[in-house]
Amino acid sequence: ATGRELFVRVARKEGRSVARLRAVDYGKECVVETEVFPPDATTAVLAGPYSFADVRHATAFVTEAVEALMYLGCDVQAA
Repeated sequence: ATGRELFVRVARKEGRSVARLRAVDYGKECVVETEVFPPDATTAVLAGPYSFADVRHATAFVTEAVEALMYLGCDVQAA
């Protein structure tokens, strides 16, 4: 099924990509897809996807993840 992309957040630290979070609304559920870029990896590692009952819960998850990344010194932007 095709979903509606709600938002994408990209975290960088010292100019290097650290993580990418993408929220997609499928109507009956909302999914957050994540990519993590480990320091020594050449490609992203997929984590999740994480499924939530609604947009509110998915947004709360991403908000907490973004706050943690910012606490760790990352610059987080909308993509």
